[in-house]
Amino acid sequence: MIRETFVHVVGVGYRTEERMWRSGIRTWDDFSVAHRPPRIGLLLAQRIKDEIERSAEALRTARHRYFARKLPSRDQWRAFEAFRRQVVYLDIETTGFSIGRHAVTVVGTYDGRRKRSFVQGDNLEDLPAVLRHAKLLVTFNGSRFDVPFLRKAFPRMALDQIHIDVLHPLRRLGFVGGLKAIEAEMGISRSDETSGLRGFDAIRLWHAYEAGNDEALDLLLAYNMEDAVNLEPLAEFAYETLRSLCLERGFVTADRYRPDRHS
Repeated sequence: MIRETFVHVVGVGYRTEERMWRSGIRTWDDFSVAHRPPRIGLLLAQRIKDEIERSAEALRTARHRYFARKLPSRDQWRAFEAFRRQVVYLDIETTGFSIGRHAVTVVGTYDGRRKRSFVQGDNLEDLPAVLRHAKLLVTFNGSRFDVPFLRKAFPRMALDQIHIDVLHPLRRLGFVGGLKAIEAEMGISRSDETSGLRGFDAIRLWHAYEAGNDEALDLLLAYNMEDAVNLEPLAEFAYETLRSLCLERGFVTADRYRPDRHS
């Protein structure tokens, strides 16, 4: 989808992008060989051409930070396929929900192959080294929760990846509720041990571990890792569905998607 994207060009909005797609200019390559699209002035056409050249070079050299800066936050999902080989699906647990007053306790990461858990008082300080190699970060509600908590815990950590907070593309597709509710609606199951656990349970389990219950930590780690691993099918679904709807039906809104979601 990144090569079919034009909204990162200054002056190109969703309607202009959709008009280009409808006129047959579906990709950067199409623009390079096409006549100027209808209702696009000479100055904007030159700006698009220049941005395509810069973007193509950034993509060729896998400079993810370029797209992290250029893509609007609601459109970072478009870079999923291009950078998914260097993805980290991430979820955190905390002692509470107030940034600055509460602390990170557990972080689970998954790159499509390897699962890793980071625990306060054990190996949490190893997390920045792992994220340093990631070019794409996928979370659920991470823009409001996970990332601000991590910035507070690790002020020197860059966290400059392309960030797909799947909460928002899923909202555009009509899904409401939290992670567990959406998982259930999509048929993503959890283990018997973690089924029914929620955020407050994660806090309770951490306090039980601090009180000497090692089994509580084992359950917390399992719960947290399922949060991270289950982000992969959600991200894949959001990407494929939004891409299809954008290119086939134009600008996507939840009310356009929901009526035929189960057809």
